[in-house]
Amino acid sequence: MAATTRAEPLLLVPGLMCDAAVWAPVIAGLGDAADGHVVDHGRASDLPTMARQLLAAAPPRFALAGHSMGARVALEVLRAAPARVTRLALLDTGLTPRPPGAAGADEARKRHALLAVARVHGVRAMAREWVRGMVHPDRLGDAALIESIVAMFERHSADVFEAQIGALLERPDASGVLAGVAVPTLVLCGRQDTWAPLAQHEAMRALAPGAVLEVIDDAGHMAPMEQPAAVAAALRRWLAR
Repeated sequence: MAATTRAEPLLLVPGLMCDAAVWAPVIAGLGDAADGHVVDHGRASDLPTMARQLLAAAPPRFALAGHSMGARVALEVLRAAPARVTRLALLDTGLTPRPPGAAGADEARKRHALLAVARVHGVRAMAREWVRGMVHPDRLGDAALIESIVAMFERHSADVFEAQIGALLERPDASGVLAGVAVPTLVLCGRQDTWAPLAQHEAMRALAPGAVLEVIDDAGHMAPMEQPAAVAAALRRWLAR
């Protein structure tokens, strides 16, 4: 009787106000290529704590894929325990800390304005405002997609939103972590991602030794939900490297 091969453990890290729903359609497309598990950040309010929580519950060695804020958490995992990560995928994200001066202040102002909407009008109202800039413009009329994103946000409280905003505003510089990566690395983004644009991912690919860049057409920042089949195919190629 032929021996069976166990799928590689794959930890999937969601981004701001996201949960298993952001990864569910991608997991379905992975089939038996990986044993996927989605991480929960709980009420953690900084990226290193999110990384420590992940490591405490993780198997000894695992593949790691993060989306948006989740990719920044993945880089903190790699910073803390590089020997435990077998491969790394970074989706629709960035590396740098909040910029100093006016640019950084403007980012904080915009994030806190959304928090104010969540506090006064509810998380659902905030999510409907937020999502307009986060998907391909042609997908704004896709009622099922938009509702799935809004409902995912609505499952989290304004307090969680505040904690995660704080984590992002105090995000550490992860450029040195990516420059030292020694495992198969995928950098992926939606071609129409205006929040974390393609040029940003091209710079990340150039920084990481041997990294592969995959661009998902007709997708914005929420590429795993907008184009899950294409994202799953890219992850399958990464897992086979």
